[in-house]
Amino acid sequence: VRFGERCPQFPHRPSASGTSPDLGRGTATPGQSCGPTMTRPAAELDQPDSIWNRAAAQTAQGDPFCCRTEWQLSLQESYFPKRKLHLRTSGSSLLALAERDHPELGHTLEPLDSLWFFGSPLLGPDAMDLLEDFLGERAARGEPATFLLSGVVPGDALRERILRSFMPGYEIYRIKTVNVCSASLDGGLDGFLSRRSRLLRRRLRQATRRARDAGVEYERSTPQSPAEAAAAFERMLGVERTSWKGLERRGMDDRYSRLFYSAMMRRLAVSSSGRVIFARTGDRDVGFIFGGLAGTIYRGQQFSYADDWAPFSIGNLLQQEQIAWLAEDNVVTYDMGPLMDYKHHWTETRIGMEVLLLRPRRATESAGHRSPTQRVTGGGGE
Repeated sequence: VRFGERCPQFPHRPSASGTSPDLGRGTATPGQSCGPTMTRPAAELDQPDSIWNRAAAQTAQGDPFCCRTEWQLSLQESYFPKRKLHLRTSGSSLLALAERDHPELGHTLEPLDSLWFFGSPLLGPDAMDLLEDFLGERAARGEPATFLLSGVVPGDALRERILRSFMPGYEIYRIKTVNVCSASLDGGLDGFLSRRSRLLRRRLRQATRRARDAGVEYERSTPQSPAEAAAAFERMLGVERTSWKGLERRGMDDRYSRLFYSAMMRRLAVSSSGRVIFARTGDRDVGFIFGGLAGTIYRGQQFSYADDWAPFSIGNLLQQEQIAWLAEDNVVTYDMGPLMDYKHHWTETRIGMEVLLLRPRRATESAGHRSPTQRVTGGGGE
């Protein structure tokens, strides 16, 4: 972690809410209007309609799908299976943090997604109350915590409250901004294409004709059981091994990526929320595109195609086929995840999500950590 710019305090007043804490697993203490606080095991929340996913759906997020259990628990299971989790709920809100010893920061609380920082550990209207109570209990036991918060959007009321609540006792740094992008599916495929450049539309028409003449067809798949998810994933890996990524050993067939995406597909199959399309010629899969639904939002995950079929623009055609399918299912947003150069042509909305590092001031002073060299100016972030 590189220490970034120090965050300013906001002059605006955050929205108020309240709750009461309880640290015992599976027990509750009577709370205020939001209901009792519960500390829950992950297995209890690992289902499509859990309070975790309901909380993610009701809170505006930069990357809603990656706030859900399908992403968060799959990442925990594959990359960090030994981390201790702190999952607390109250009413319709959830706090989800993991605990580990960081090589530079020491003992740290962090989001479950501490690799890409796409999701948020604060879900629902009373999540900040859960965080404040949890940290207050740790401090009372003499266990002050350095912690990371992701998915923080500049100008949002949640960011204001984070700074107002923790600025007195913590040094707060912005260590990263994660830029994500998305596109509206208003008007279906025709509406989507009308908002793209003339050049992209022309290239898609030409590629569609070439691929059709070469015998390319498309097969849709919505796995609805663990067996169907595993079978579809094996077909995806078969394509990946023939792609440029697979040939350079940089693809989804890597051990941890394979564990992660197979776990995600297994979870998506429970609610039939996965969407996979295969591009085929004869009896051969030459490409695939894969993602999952969070309500009416589709989050793209991976697409790949055989290297010998690269001249046929299989990747672009799979995007077009997926958009057509999503429009038929009344999906309203195509979330393409992290912003990359090629995605500028496919999307129109950009969101920058901050990752904030908060360190107790007394611990910072006693440890002799160096201070950041640049202070953030202005109240609205970058």
